[in-house]
This record gives sequence, structure tokens and C-alpha cells, in this order.
Amino acid sequence: MTTQTTHTLVQGRVPLLVSMPHIGTDIPDSLRARYVPRALAVEDTDWHLPRLYDFLPTMGASVLSAQFSRYVIDLNRPPDDAPMYPGASNTELCPTRFFTGEALYLPGMEPAPEERAARRSSYWQPYHDALAGEVARLKAEFGYVLLWDAHSIRSEIAWLFEGRLPDLNIGTASGASAHATLTDAVVNACTSYPQFSTAVNGRFKGGYITRHYGYPEGNIHAVQLEMCQSLYMQESSPFAYAEERSRRIAPLLQQMIASALNACVGCYEK
Repeated sequence: MTTQTTHTLVQGRVPLLVSMPHIGTDIPDSLRARYVPRALAVEDTDWHLPRLYDFLPTMGASVLSAQFSRYVIDLNRPPDDAPMYPGASNTELCPTRFFTGEALYLPGMEPAPEERAARRSSYWQPYHDALAGEVARLKAEFGYVLLWDAHSIRSEIAWLFEGRLPDLNIGTASGASAHATLTDAVVNACTSYPQFSTAVNGRFKGGYITRHYGYPEGNIHAVQLEMCQSLYMQESSPFAYAEERSRRIAPLLQQMIASALNACVGCYEK
């Protein structure tokens, strides 16, 4: 295991890397006084994902986990801060709003361009250096890689999307980041769990990580899963983990990843 101030990387033994860029909750002391008090509770965190995905060590996966809150910097946004979803509400590389649209910072305290560049260098770049390095290591050893980008979000956030999200939102950049065989395998895994609704490349098609690193022609397949937090936790403060609900969804998560990995095996290890 490699632990840095910005992230933790646990190297696995199979061609599977799971990225968790939005689980961090730290905000540097030097920044805390500039946020509105509500922001210090980091409500837009992808809560409890390491606990929900606790089967990953058994699978032999590599796992990359963020340390700092997305309120400091969003590791799943492009370094040039281009919008991920043109025409819709978007959060920035250095977010200035909650998911509900209200301001994160006290008036006049938002980061200036030079500070955003410094945060990109200090927080964003080390995570992506680790991600790219682990993808390269796994590809060199196995010849192919499955990158699974794990996320969760409240099921209803009017500022970001209309109505209620499907339970499981699978994103492959409209097919550009993973071979259709993998996407089909993930979707087919869900058919055994009809109680959970699914969408493929709907409101969430994959963020920067999926779009940038997914390169099927180079044997690197990236899939983002954005799942509703209602499936495994309390969606409002104190954001408590719901053990009984999590036991119903965790087996499906494991099956989705295993199915995608098996599809890779079928493609490359015939």
C-alpha cells in the first residue's frame, strides 16, 4: 500500500483498478475559514464507498482512494475545467457551489485562477499520476486493464438533474471508453436484480477519469458507476450507513465488476 498526503493506492493482483475520487473529506486548515460553515460537513461526499466495496481485496483489485474533499478540488474534472455536460448545471474543477446550487464560499473568498492552478498541481496531479501509473503497471503485466470509477450521489438533486435518478447509472462515455462487450456484461449482471433500476449513458456518461483513461483500442476499458446513495445509506445528515440495505446491493456491485472483468478475460485470454 502506498499512502500519500493526497491519496492511498493499494496495488492488487488482477487487471482491475477501482478509483474512488470523491470519498475524501479533508479540507486543509488554511482553507476552512473561507467556506460557509455548512461546507465543512462536506455533504456532497461519495460517502462510505470503501465500506460498501469491501469485497475488492478478495477480488484482488487495485484501489485508489482520495484523501481531500471534492470541495478543495474535483479529481473527476478535466484540468482545463471544461464542462463535462454542456448545457446542464456543472460543478467545476475547484467547485464554488454545493450540489444544491448555493455558494460554497463566503463572499469574495472563491479561489482565483492562480490558486486554482496551485490546487491542481498540489491535489489533482498526484492522484492522476498514481492512477496513470497503476493503469500502466497493470497493462504491462496483463496486457489489458479494467478501470472502474466508483461514485455515489443523492437520488434527487434538482440543481443537477430533473426528478429521481435511476438506482444504478452506468457510464462509458456513450461507448467510447469501454468495449460494448463489457457494457453488456455489466448490464446483464443487473438483470438478476430487477428491484434496482439501471441506466446506461444517461444523465451520467462518465466524468474525466472515464473519458480520459478509457481507451478500448489500447486495451484499457473504463466504466463509471454513479449509484444512488439511498441504496445503502441515509441521504441526509448524519449520512449514516444502512447495513441492511447495503447487504442487498453489495452482491450486485461485486457481480457487475466481476462480469466486466470476465468479459475482458474472454476478449484477451482466449
